[in-house]
Amino acid sequence: MKALAIDTSNLVMGVSVISDNKIVGELTTNMKKNHSVRLMPAIANLLGEVDMQPGDLDRIIVARGPGSFTGVRIGVSVAKTMAWSLNIPITGVSSLEVLAQNGKYFDGAVCPLFDGRRGQIYTSLYGNIDNRFQLLQDERIMQLVDWIDTIKDKSRKVLFLGNDLPLHREKIEELLGDRAVFGQAADHNPRASELAALGVARDGENPHTFTPSYLRLAEAEAKWLANQKK
Repeated sequence: MKALAIDTSNLVMGVSVISDNKIVGELTTNMKKNHSVRLMPAIANLLGEVDMQPGDLDRIIVARGPGSFTGVRIGVSVAKTMAWSLNIPITGVSSLEVLAQNGKYFDGAVCPLFDGRRGQIYTSLYGNIDNRFQLLQDERIMQLVDWIDTIKDKSRKVLFLGNDLPLHREKIEELLGDRAVFGQAADHNPRASELAALGVARDGENPHTFTPSYLRLAEAEAKWLANQKK
């Protein structure tokens, strides 16, 4: 199988190509630049580098969220459009799950997180059970202090991953003490190669019915619904 993986769900933009379970190309940037302008040129350049045409692809894989509303929409829109035009399936993978893969060999729990503003975080908990890295706590958006209260009774250490950690590290250390472990610089970027590997192992979906995962309504949508109730 030949597949293209796309992740623009947060500040990091990642694109990867996998062919017969081998990662043949990957591009990652972590800077404040417009994904909508840069994504298609990045895809075209990467496919060219690996001597592949869009028509060679069997699957489009995309990080479906949660994360930045705009970022998620850009990646999902491009992925759905490509899958539809090429008449191939699309596979979505949680953005948190992709990030968590950077800690899959950690001897303890792994907590990927993205900032959700106003003291909230998008997060979940992963860990190894019976030699399989798997979800321990479902994805959610909640106040950081409440999340730490949820996981603090676990006996093992927790590895925190994410580029938004500087916003929350002090509070995490205060609440969890020396049981909190923080990843190194390279650990905080979700890797499109991990997204590709996860995606090819799962079933494809119809691009027409594929939906992103936001975990909450956009602010404009929430205000509109509130006004409707009034």
